[in-house]
Amino acid sequence: MNPSYGNKWLLAAKQQNYFGIPQYINPAGATLPKATFKAVDEPWQQLALQELQQKRAELQAEINVLESRKTQLEAEINNHFVGNADGISRRVKGFHDYLTVALQDLARSVEQLPLIPETVTLQPSPLDQSSSSSVAAEQAPAPSTAIGIFSDDADLIIERLNTFKNNPDFSAEPWQLRRSLDENSMQLLLRWFLEQGGRGAQPSGGSRNRNVLVTAAAVATLGELYGDRFQTLVLAGEPERLGDWRRGLQDCLGLTREDFGPNSGVVLFERHEALVERADRLEERGELPFIVIDAAEASVAIPILQFPLWLVFAADPAELNNPEDLL
Repeated sequence: MNPSYGNKWLLAAKQQNYFGIPQYINPAGATLPKATFKAVDEPWQQLALQELQQKRAELQAEINVLESRKTQLEAEINNHFVGNADGISRRVKGFHDYLTVALQDLARSVEQLPLIPETVTLQPSPLDQSSSSSVAAEQAPAPSTAIGIFSDDADLIIERLNTFKNNPDFSAEPWQLRRSLDENSMQLLLRWFLEQGGRGAQPSGGSRNRNVLVTAAAVATLGELYGDRFQTLVLAGEPERLGDWRRGLQDCLGLTREDFGPNSGVVLFERHEALVERADRLEERGELPFIVIDAAEASVAIPILQFPLWLVFAADPAELNNPEDLL
């Protein structure tokens, strides 16, 4: 046996012993039998495995709890928001349906209301037609009070208005018409005096000057009937309009500034409240107010309609849309 070889073998054996593995050294160089190892579990490995298994079990339990909580939260969210929203939606829809039906019922009820009473006309029988004339006279409607005011003076009114158709008398006395009337203006005054009894509206002549001329003719005629026991009250909502009325009446009736005022024959008003108050005072003194409403006034106050004499000039839509046409 080569000594160097044996030394190498011994060195290798020592290195194996260094790792704690038992070796059997054969100095003669014979083949050594292989070592037999037996698998033995160490105690610290068992302990580590148990701890890992315990941790795993705890984590799995926590995961199960969290998943259960998640499921519970999702159920609560669905029940609280989705469920409530669905319930609110159903309630709103139900209320909407209720309102729709209620409004439809209300509309049908309003349509069925008798807003305009039906006029019942009774035809007299042949027996009724043979009744006496006195009974028929009693049943006939009495003439209105307004028409009755001028019913006895119809001939005088017609005669007076016919004189206004002649050539104008520029030197006439004050309160007498100094201008001439055309046929349309005369027919307007005839309707107002005899058909309306001095209480009613007449179409505007298309300008304030024409309306002033008609009013002046009415004032002159009333002067023949009532003397100085009446006063003319003119309502126009703006100072410029009142100025037109003052100048026009001065020109048509030969008046002066002293004829306009509370104690004179003509009083001009911008507000209907003051006019009504003045008319009440005139009636308390036994005098007659003659109320004239300018065509530019969009409406007539109800208290004015209680007085016996009033003339309203009704402008057409074109005149109301263009107030300058009334100048």
